[in-house]
Amino acid sequence: MTEKTVLNDTHRALGARMVDFGGWDMPISYGSQIEEHHAVRRDAGMFDVSHMTVVDLHGERVREFLRHLLANSVDKLKAQGKALYSCMLDEQGGVIDDLIVYFLGEEFFRLVVNAATRAKDLAWIERQAKAFGVEVRERPDFAMIAVQGPRARDKVIGLLAEVDRERIGKLGKFAAAAAQGPHGMPLFVARTGYTGEDGFEIIVPQEHAVALWQALATVGVAPCGLGARDTLRLEAGMNLYGQDMDESVSPWEANLGWTIALDEGRDFIGRKALEAQKAAGVKRVMVGLVLDEKGVLRHGQKVLTAHGEGEILSGSFAPTLNKAVAFARIPAGEPGRVRVDIRGREVPVRVVKYPFVRDGKPCEGI
Repeated sequence: MTEKTVLNDTHRALGARMVDFGGWDMPISYGSQIEEHHAVRRDAGMFDVSHMTVVDLHGERVREFLRHLLANSVDKLKAQGKALYSCMLDEQGGVIDDLIVYFLGEEFFRLVVNAATRAKDLAWIERQAKAFGVEVRERPDFAMIAVQGPRARDKVIGLLAEVDRERIGKLGKFAAAAAQGPHGMPLFVARTGYTGEDGFEIIVPQEHAVALWQALATVGVAPCGLGARDTLRLEAGMNLYGQDMDESVSPWEANLGWTIALDEGRDFIGRKALEAQKAAGVKRVMVGLVLDEKGVLRHGQKVLTAHGEGEILSGSFAPTLNKAVAFARIPAGEPGRVRVDIRGREVPVRVVKYPFVRDGKPCEGI
């Protein structure tokens, strides 16, 4: 059975092209994927991300539990509402999932994990939580709408209760707070996102999701599908779980070393494996590729380097750049002249540092 979000009928009424995404019936686009992409880079677009899994953790030892569960350190979360991006690893240092954790109180933290990994994540979190007496509560009663783009915050703030506008306007990046939306609906507004643009991800009780979507549409926020979300996050240099990393990959090999906190005296799951891998030297690295000639870089294509073969992970045409870009995992070391095998033809590509796009503009050297 394919699952549906509370906004499913709304998407269909808008004429969205629907696809199966990790067992969910989701909109890929509402017309032009390219136009939706540009709407987010230039103005404001919204995405139904209600398929994401919200998990609330309660208990006296919840911080201690998260110090054990996550590779990044929740000790960085000191102010209420602050958020942290982290990987959740297995004992071998492989990535079970990447997620965001919010600090809402010393006995209350909230996780937002990926949709496709929901069952696996919940089973793992519940198993690890037992020893700490932490209550793990999934929140299927919530929907989630991401509003992204240079004008996204202003448009959302304009819909909030007047008493909340100034406070939410001052909300820092990677922080969240409660606010009242249209008709007093309760919102959890987080200044986070997956597009490389500023904006909010808004958690809302399911019964208010359609009204919120419609209110956003009324103030000119463009409905956007998963197609544009994918090209936006690729341009912004953001990993997609299952394509760019999984249990067979460590954060070192997924260019996520910055999310590993090797703080003294904290024995998180997978730490020993990560330290051993670092000491031995990481064998594979993740790089950005740009194709300057015509053609498309796609997942699974072979990458040829001076040290052997690698492969394309995420790859697509990048509408902001008007050329194809990709992430690739290749053998460590100076790669030399790099080529991609596109239908039997060796096509030269440039190895670059990503992100490819920042604040709506190409990064230097792209």
